[in-house]
Amino acid sequence: MAAQSPAFAADTAAANAANTKPTILLVHGAFAASDSWDGVAPILQDEGYRVISVANPLRSVSGDAAYTRSLIDSIPGDVVLVGHSYGGPVISNAATDAANVKALVYVASFAPKKGETIAELAGKFPGGTLGEALAAPVPLGNGVNDLYIDPAKFHAQFAADVPADKARLMAIAQRPVTDFALNEPSGDAAWKDLPSFHIYGTADKNIPPAAMEFMAERANSQETVVIDGASHVVMVSHPKEVADLILKAANTN
Repeated sequence: MAAQSPAFAADTAAANAANTKPTILLVHGAFAASDSWDGVAPILQDEGYRVISVANPLRSVSGDAAYTRSLIDSIPGDVVLVGHSYGGPVISNAATDAANVKALVYVASFAPKKGETIAELAGKFPGGTLGEALAAPVPLGNGVNDLYIDPAKFHAQFAADVPADKARLMAIAQRPVTDFALNEPSGDAAWKDLPSFHIYGTADKNIPPAAMEFMAERANSQETVVIDGASHVVMVSHPKEVADLILKAANTN
């Protein structure tokens, strides 16, 4: 049998190494969409990771977690779950007892314990102004309402450190969350059993920074990154910092 060339051997080794890397699932939050990860995903891909940006339904914590869990269960090998904002409770629930999830990353995110609601955590500390920025609820006919941020208030409330033109497009493309989802008690918290990493900005108006500090400390965060002046969409305004933390989570033992 002919000997392999050094180049072929190197390519094979690189492919085998890539196959051992976890898949990274990015779960967006309320008032956002999967394209909110567009700055982060290429950085992760350039490092050889498979990346999936999940289309989070934003209907209920339990239902959205079940949907995300179906994706987790379909993936061979390890998974790193990344959740923004409302996506935090989704990954906390989806990862419970999932043998292939190795780490959780909370990006300007809620990390509830069992029985807590998003609304409860948002009001636990002062500083959040989301309620004042919401548009009129959209009734769905079943006692549940869809919630949107008033487009005129979107830039200042949600994405103050993002250029105005981009924030305007984000406001148009925002996806609503139900009021039911914001008031549904969380199930078991996977962060009790898995390493977690947290990143948020000091100028977040959707989730008070003090609340995120509290949740990160409670979860025994492996590393917490606080970005001065960053808004709620820290993954849009600071994609490299967010990607760097995800890469640390991906390489955790």
